[in-house]
Amino acid sequence: MDPETSKMTVASQPEGPTAASRAAAAVAPPMSSETQLGNFEAAMKLFHARDLKQARELFVEAAKGPERDVANRAQLHRAMCDRRLEQAIPNLRSAEDYYTYGVAEINARNVAEARAHLEQALQLAPGADHIYYALALAQALGGDLAGAHENLTRAIELEPRNRIMARHDADFAPLANQPPFDVLLYPERKGW
Repeated sequence: MDPETSKMTVASQPEGPTAASRAAAAVAPPMSSETQLGNFEAAMKLFHARDLKQARELFVEAAKGPERDVANRAQLHRAMCDRRLEQAIPNLRSAEDYYTYGVAEINARNVAEARAHLEQALQLAPGADHIYYALALAQALGGDLAGAHENLTRAIELEPRNRIMARHDADFAPLANQPPFDVLLYPERKGW
């Protein structure tokens, strides 16, 4: 290679990461302190409202701003969001473990997850009335009224007090006066 060619090769190559940094800086103007603080405040509102995914995105943006104390707090809160968003896999072993987790999923209105855990609990304890009751509730919340009626019937057969519990359960209230739940929950009304 002659000296003239080597000069052209060196001259035609970009100047490395500094050129890329300058190009990025030219594209995105630096964030102002006001924008950084606005992002941080909006992220905090979302964080307290438990909208962790959106809060995390705003914390990431706020961490890029010029104010070091705001950037540090944003990084700490981003890390908290990351920890809370990680799904810890529960170690469920017994029917009661699956039942308890299923009820927690019902309360969080994760009906599909609740059903899966409650069905697993029933496989481990097929005669447990409280599991049939919870599964009926999960099915009712999920729109499976036939399955809900079948499992609530079984829960009442195993423990008649479940009828009274279902009458007073706010989650069953919308179904209490609809067939066939009305006859199941209020059999004394048949003759009226």
